[in-house]
Amino acid sequence: MKRYLAEMIGTMVLVLMGCGSAIFNGGCGTPAQVLMVAMAFGLSVVAMAYTIGGVSGCHINPAITFGCMLSGRIGTKDGLMYMLFQVIGALIGSSILWLLTSNIDMTYATTTGANACATGVSPLGGFLAEMFFTFVFVLVVLGATDPKKGAGNFAGLAIGLSLVLVHIVCIPITGTSVNPARSIAPALFEGGAALSQLWLFIVAPLVGALLSALVWKAVSDKQ
Repeated sequence: MKRYLAEMIGTMVLVLMGCGSAIFNGGCGTPAQVLMVAMAFGLSVVAMAYTIGGVSGCHINPAITFGCMLSGRIGTKDGLMYMLFQVIGALIGSSILWLLTSNIDMTYATTTGANACATGVSPLGGFLAEMFFTFVFVLVVLGATDPKKGAGNFAGLAIGLSLVLVHIVCIPITGTSVNPARSIAPALFEGGAALSQLWLFIVAPLVGALLSALVWKAVSDKQ
């Protein structure tokens, strides 16, 4: 249970800080705002990696958990429980943001930080972006945390910086999810396009995680 609670807390912090940065800094309309939000998500992962990594491994993302399940690093039961508590944590984070935005007099570009395809981006384009960028992100996670070939104590830093990189490129396309839990909770508060497109931000990251697990197995197994 301690591992599940750690995943819940970690995902709550990720949503609170990452989506919060988009909310309270006026969205992602300028390069500076994109970089700010990207750093918020990446630094949240770094902070949580060194806080709860020793307890749960700090997945805080169903796509990462799915990749670890496919790679044999976590059992199916624990993996599904991780995913459940990640979504619960994201809902807590979004609830805190809703409470804050309801009691602070500001003009917001976004009140939830929810994901949706940008204007001019087709559902297929959004799906491909989320799939490919999740593939890159989860591949870094699998490589950096590999018991024999990984980055050891620097894994959290490598993972967090890769998330910054992914956000810098993908924010103008979909707002960047690469994390179903991070998308589910804000979409429930946002409704509209965010909720109607939610399937994309659940399925595409899981497909990306599947591809990353297959590729990591191919490049890491001894021939």
